[in-house]
Amino acid sequence: MRHVREILRLSLDARLSTRAMSQHVRTGATTVRDTLRRFTRSGLSWPLPPEIGDADLEERLYGVPGAKPGRRKLPEPDWPVVARELKRKHVTLHVLWEEYRAEHPDGYRYSRFCDLFRRWEGRLPLVIRQSHAGGEKLFLDYAGDTVPVVVDRRTGEVRGAHIFVAVMGGSSLSFALATWTEQFPDWIAGNNAAFAFFRGVPQLLIPDNAEVAVIKACHFYPKVNRSYTDMARH
Repeated sequence: MRHVREILRLSLDARLSTRAMSQHVRTGATTVRDTLRRFTRSGLSWPLPPEIGDADLEERLYGVPGAKPGRRKLPEPDWPVVARELKRKHVTLHVLWEEYRAEHPDGYRYSRFCDLFRRWEGRLPLVIRQSHAGGEKLFLDYAGDTVPVVVDRRTGEVRGAHIFVAVMGGSSLSFALATWTEQFPDWIAGNNAAFAFFRGVPQLLIPDNAEVAVIKACHFYPKVNRSYTDMARH
């Protein structure tokens, strides 16, 4: 309820725009508009009466009249679609919840949305859990997006840096290095920098189908860059 009260204060006292309120409370503009619409329909006045606590405010804004305990009266999200969308870059449960609420303004609140998704997810078939011994495997790849780096403060010139990432399988200890390209020299430099950071070499190097290292991906017999294979053997 802290965000609800803050949205009401910013709107009714500070008179901020929807966009400004969204940035201030770090939530979507759809959520801000929905909160204000619910407050208008609730019949409450601002400032809120002292006797209106968080539970009362939640009931007045989000309560479902006539709903029986233990029975869902709200539109059910398409959980398989939610799970599939979560695999895309930059997609979070909060983003998907905002899309759901835009389509169903009277739908589940965010906390309930997350709870129901976790319950649905818990009913899925179990997957094989992998175990990694300490120092055995080092997973390597480039992160998906580049990071803007100012290379000339006078002109404001910006270049995109590629982020090389190495993670130890046993401990999840991680190393990251910014490079200008994802070409082979930078890949090898990233590997060597990771070895120096970890102060040792693992038994296995596992590039996650990085194009610079894996020429042809295959579950059983991937074709790895010959020079990279020579470095690993060395």
